[in-house]
Amino acid sequence: MNLLTLLAVGLPILSGPDARLQVSFGDDGSRLSYSIVYDGKTLVAPSRLGLQTNEADYTQLDVVSVDSEEIRDTYVLDRIKASRIDHAALRAVLHCTNPDGRKIDVEWHLTDHDAAFRYLLPREGETGSVRVLAEASAFQFPEGTTGFLTPQSDAMTGWKRSKPSYEEFYSFDAPLDRRSQYGHGYTFPGLFRVGDDGWVLVSETGVDSRYCASHLSDYDPATGYTVAFPMPEENNGNGTVEPAFALPGATPWRTLTVGADLAPIVETTVAFDVVEPRYTTTRAYRYGKSSWSWIVWQDASMNREDQVAYIDLAAAMGWPYILIDAGWDQEFGHEGMAELVSYARSVGVDVFLWYSSSGWWNDIVQSPVNVMCDPLARKPEMRWMESIGVKGIKVDFFGGDKQETIRLYEAILSDADDHGLMCIFHGATLPRGWERMYPNYVGSEAVLASENMIFGQNHCDLESKYAALHPFLRNTVGCMEFGGVFLNKRLNRANGAPGPGGRVFGTQRRTTDAAELAIAVLYQNPIQNFALTPNNLTDAPAAALDFLREVPTTWDETRLIDGYPGRNIVLARRHGAAWYVAAINASDEPLTLDVRAIEARLGGTASVLSTGKDGLQRTAAAKKPLRIPKDDGAVLVIR
Repeated sequence: MNLLTLLAVGLPILSGPDARLQVSFGDDGSRLSYSIVYDGKTLVAPSRLGLQTNEADYTQLDVVSVDSEEIRDTYVLDRIKASRIDHAALRAVLHCTNPDGRKIDVEWHLTDHDAAFRYLLPREGETGSVRVLAEASAFQFPEGTTGFLTPQSDAMTGWKRSKPSYEEFYSFDAPLDRRSQYGHGYTFPGLFRVGDDGWVLVSETGVDSRYCASHLSDYDPATGYTVAFPMPEENNGNGTVEPAFALPGATPWRTLTVGADLAPIVETTVAFDVVEPRYTTTRAYRYGKSSWSWIVWQDASMNREDQVAYIDLAAAMGWPYILIDAGWDQEFGHEGMAELVSYARSVGVDVFLWYSSSGWWNDIVQSPVNVMCDPLARKPEMRWMESIGVKGIKVDFFGGDKQETIRLYEAILSDADDHGLMCIFHGATLPRGWERMYPNYVGSEAVLASENMIFGQNHCDLESKYAALHPFLRNTVGCMEFGGVFLNKRLNRANGAPGPGGRVFGTQRRTTDAAELAIAVLYQNPIQNFALTPNNLTDAPAAALDFLREVPTTWDETRLIDGYPGRNIVLARRHGAAWYVAAINASDEPLTLDVRAIEARLGGTASVLSTGKDGLQRTAAAKKPLRIPKDDGAVLVIR
């Protein structure tokens, strides 16, 4: 099949392998634009292309010629929603010039549901580098489109002036003409419903030390959303907002995933398809579940007795890791931490250690500080960690998207791999293809995560709503280290026991135990820092503990069964021969789960974890559909 058609005016129409997705190009006064049609319906209206650099203005472009090739790619990646990716695509390069004859290429990568593009700049003459001043790339949608978006926050605000950290609330099915909450646009990814015609997911990937991370501008009726660069105030004003790279060079990829329904949105792998590893590793990394004292027991748990209790919890659950959070350096020092790591390893548990990223761009006092930001301090610290057997680090409080900050992420990852350390990032930007680019990258927060449930009841009240959102949006483009799965009903150390004066302290979980178990499957991250507490070994249902011992953290395949963002979701993930199907309902209307139909679709027989009259129950099979009320859920394990 011819996947590229040249019109009489010389502008191409590109088609995905099955020809249902088509990208066409227009020319309005030399302003090159693209639009996307799927199954004959326009999902992306004419949207501008181009960028402006310190060397030339490429916002007015003529297409001189087009090269294209059909490609097939197969790769294995053990930290995303599928372990083996086989995909066919059209690669097309539009060779363009600006009015001064300066050359620029626009490269496209099209699959059946994905359209990704980036800009390629050649080296012309003696100039060997370029600064990008602005990008004209836009995303315009047909009238009536609504969005699921989260705003880019003000810089240098929030906890100890550490924002932006991608930790804001979302709008659901909102009209596009509204101004974002802070007036700085919206973070990637953005999900758009084009009426009854289909869905579009917009994001970016392939961001490394050679560029900044971007976001969507506020909406302009004339142009739609455009790619926006970081704010000057980010990272306390350090670093430029204008990315620079050597020539020849390329920008990151802008990605659009489209479909008549939501399955292609949830199942897409485009964030990883178009990137390449930045370095190889000689290390064999192991993934799995972890205990974590801070999420419920908070700062007061940074003492030996409590950390040993959480090490013993991980050992009792058969989990390979414990995350030891902020303040360990002050409580234990390096010598005391070496002894604690030795104890953990003696019972089969390995350690992740928390660090602040900060140096000169925020007011964080949680320690260790001034280590990960400084290569002269970072490298000996990592040698020490390797010498005592630490397996990973969690680095927190980055607070910016400038190229300078992206360089720090990459430097930490590269140095950590030299010492066999996996990296989790919190208070951080969205990962953009990093699972394939960096072999020791194992997750980022970049979401209003579990800690907020401790700090505010409204976050508990909204837990199921966001659990029914993130697999469609935040988690579909990259790992999401949420740190959830609570079995305490009160999110405090006492788990609902009265405190002084008979008062009961702590926020209250609204979800059922079955819903919390569903979250263990719904949220994808190769290292899962679950929120169990030592008391759960005796006060939680045995069926819940058994499930949390067995549930994997890596997946071979992911399929959307049903759902609507923020209302409900039924999601299937396969590990080996077993399917884990998770359902959660955030709607006032009950969700009906037809177990027999799901068994027929996936093949096999289900054991069911659901809510019965006495709480969580495990049944060998369901003879009739399950009725799941609001804030409830269920898990099927199909073999």
